[in-house]
Amino acid sequence: MEDPEGGVKPQFDGASAAGRKDGKKSRRRKGKRGGQSPSAAHPASHELAGGAGQPARPMEDAAGHPARKRKRRRRGGHGASQEGLLQPQPMERTGVAANAARDSGDSPSSRRNRRKHRGKRGLQGRPLTSAKPSHIQPQENRVEETARAAVPREMQNGAGRKGRPESHAYQSDRQAGEHAWPEELYAALDLGTNNCRLLIAQPTRPGQFRVVDAFSRIVRLGEGLAASGRLSDEAMERAIEALRVCASKLRNREIRRMRLIATEACRQAVNGEEFLGRVVAETGLELEIIDRETEARLAVSGCSSLVGRETRSVVLFDIGGGSSEIAVIRIGDNRFSRLANHITHWTSLPVGVVTLSERHGGRDVTPELFEGMVREVEGMLGSFDCPEIEIVQTGDFHLIGTSGTVTTLAGVHLDLPRYDRRKVDGIWLSDDEVSAMQAKLLSWDFDSRAANPCIGPDRADLVLAGCAILEAIRRRWPSPRMRVADRGLREGLLTDMMADDGVWRRNRNRRGQRAK
Repeated sequence: MEDPEGGVKPQFDGASAAGRKDGKKSRRRKGKRGGQSPSAAHPASHELAGGAGQPARPMEDAAGHPARKRKRRRRGGHGASQEGLLQPQPMERTGVAANAARDSGDSPSSRRNRRKHRGKRGLQGRPLTSAKPSHIQPQENRVEETARAAVPREMQNGAGRKGRPESHAYQSDRQAGEHAWPEELYAALDLGTNNCRLLIAQPTRPGQFRVVDAFSRIVRLGEGLAASGRLSDEAMERAIEALRVCASKLRNREIRRMRLIATEACRQAVNGEEFLGRVVAETGLELEIIDRETEARLAVSGCSSLVGRETRSVVLFDIGGGSSEIAVIRIGDNRFSRLANHITHWTSLPVGVVTLSERHGGRDVTPELFEGMVREVEGMLGSFDCPEIEIVQTGDFHLIGTSGTVTTLAGVHLDLPRYDRRKVDGIWLSDDEVSAMQAKLLSWDFDSRAANPCIGPDRADLVLAGCAILEAIRRRWPSPRMRVADRGLREGLLTDMMADDGVWRRNRNRRGQRAK
């Protein structure tokens, strides 16, 4: 029986289900035995189609739609096939080979179908899918486990690695066309009196970011500054060597925006500007000297995620190498997105762990010498005009300390075999626990402090001077508890730059668009 177009009527018309099943099996077996593609088995098939006196391959239906039967054949193998002209394609053939076999013709319908489905296929003919495989962890959760808006401990996070740390699952997300966060990197550098620190990070969830690279080195730029008023040649050499490392890290990445700052040592030194000119000439980095108010606001911005919603008042302090910044924060019913906008009073004490230890001696510290350091800092705080903080109920007020002093106390309190930022950042210490740790450190000699893994020889002569500054602050603002923050100016710089650029707002809009 022939169809109206002159070809053989498709054999599944009028056949039973069993007959169709047997026919498919026979064609499948026949295709496997032949081991040839349709075009190879019948090289003249295109010439025979539509030729006079020859049974043509059915290319059009009754309505004149040429691609309909081809589409059915692609989807389920139910299109028309003629015995003796085309061998049905084996079911196992998929991917590029199957596509080439199906699209081997040069007819207009074939070209239209190829153009139509071209955008729906990825590399090597794989279909693009928007759904993630079930075994892939969501990128947002993976980001949160990697870093929560703070730098990992540099000695433990592989600082200096080139390229961004990616897991296999993250690479799978990228192959599927899923970009959870834009490729926007921000950098912040803080050259202080004691340390040189760098952070390179990528924005993630609102108010948070993922650390890509980090660097920290003790340079003691302010060594001898209190006595001479100048930065020594040895101190400048140490700082420039550390800044060369930072410059190399910054050159190896595409940074959208960066901010590089210098603090108290360069503010006080008569040759501070001269030193920064030398830094530009030898490293290419242009650092800005920030004032004390900016330093206090940056410290608050870096620790904003540690202030809970139930908190009404906070005294945040940053004990540095050459100065100590203190900010009084009062939060009303309406909380701003930037915690720094809630600062009501602030001060910067011209004393830090380096300057105080040089004046009083930090190697052999007796209880009497320690008390003398505390009284000196108390005298500086006495001139700070700040109203008393009203505490309505428990939990309304607490202290936040962001410095090496408070993180060291927390590490000693936890008896860590080595310092671990993940266990220290954000923990609470009661007033009794802080007093116990200070007494414990005061009872140790220099060698015992240097042997502790959370102190080390570089901080052994500075930690008690920091404890003296902390004790003066605790006496001025008594609080039943203190929260430890292993974060500071770099985190504040990154947070402010990302907020100014609106990256978190853009990310939120992009996620909403993808969800539609």
